[in-house]
Amino acid sequence: MDIGVFIPIGNNGWLISSTSPQYMPSFDLNRQVVQRAEHYGFDFALSMIKLRGFGGPTEFWDHNLESFTLMAGLAAVTTRIRLYASVAVLTLPPAIVARMASTIDDISGGRFGVNIVSGWQQAEYDQMGLWPGERHFANRYDYCAEYVQVMRELWATGRSDFQGSYFRMKDCRVSPRPKAGRVPVVCAGQSPAGIRFAAQYGDYNFCAGAGQNDPGATAPNIARLVQATAETGRACGAYVLYMVIAAETDEAALATWERYRDGVDTEAVAWLTEQAGADRTADATSTARWMAMAKSAVNFNMGLLVGSYATVAQLLDEAAAVPGTSGLMLVFDDFIAGMEAFGERIQPLMRCRQDRIAQAA
Repeated sequence: MDIGVFIPIGNNGWLISSTSPQYMPSFDLNRQVVQRAEHYGFDFALSMIKLRGFGGPTEFWDHNLESFTLMAGLAAVTTRIRLYASVAVLTLPPAIVARMASTIDDISGGRFGVNIVSGWQQAEYDQMGLWPGERHFANRYDYCAEYVQVMRELWATGRSDFQGSYFRMKDCRVSPRPKAGRVPVVCAGQSPAGIRFAAQYGDYNFCAGAGQNDPGATAPNIARLVQATAETGRACGAYVLYMVIAAETDEAALATWERYRDGVDTEAVAWLTEQAGADRTADATSTARWMAMAKSAVNFNMGLLVGSYATVAQLLDEAAAVPGTSGLMLVFDDFIAGMEAFGERIQPLMRCRQDRIAQAA
């Protein structure tokens, strides 16, 4: 079972709270997180791209590094762990991203992949005059499909004459190409259209965890991806996202979680829900609708595993056992302390990680 870390490229990680750890993003912080992840045998690290935050007293995500340049730096200071950068497709042409990915593929020795972000927060793009209008909500996965096709042609052959509705190449060239002739593509589609896109074009799809200490809640979402990949005849693994808050005892961990909830930044959450609600046509299972329901989502409305080290280990084993699950991607309330606690206290108790622990050793 793969384990990855969703690294803290934005301030304060994924807790929209004034009582959670407050910190700015930096290369040094993310270097420490990823090197500790590599030390403990993590399989991958992923950085998001966020171009405008949610404000509020905590200035949530108002401070963010850029994903590709960060991962290029991390590629140079790691040796084994896979690294994924995220591209906001409305901001960069696919041929430029194909070349950027080829460059980091070279730096990393073939350990690099690209996460496709179709865009759900209009304000990120309006501020730069890049928002195409509400039609993007309906067309974004068609746009992304052409985007990925252009990149894959360039990675595979070094040239593209792709002619589509959104992109038109004319003897476009990229060289040198990735060592393997391809770069893995990951997605995070939750809606029917997003799932179909992932099944057709993705190597992995991130599925949102749900609820508190309820790993089985992800089963329907993963099952939809499994069914979609059966129809396309491709392999697209399901990676599930969870926040981990762990301590010596269940009671101590729950007390920490309650403290974070008490400090929820209601102004930042209100901005989040307003932006997510802009897509009036969003399916009930889509990322936008999921975010729009986040009325008090101090943990960004993602799945939460909270308890003692033994409890969290058991819950992670249960999550890994959900049919169709290929891996788990974790975030922590305090990333440095959380990584150490996972590596030293949680992972050794996980049945699904015994083979990886041996490899790391």
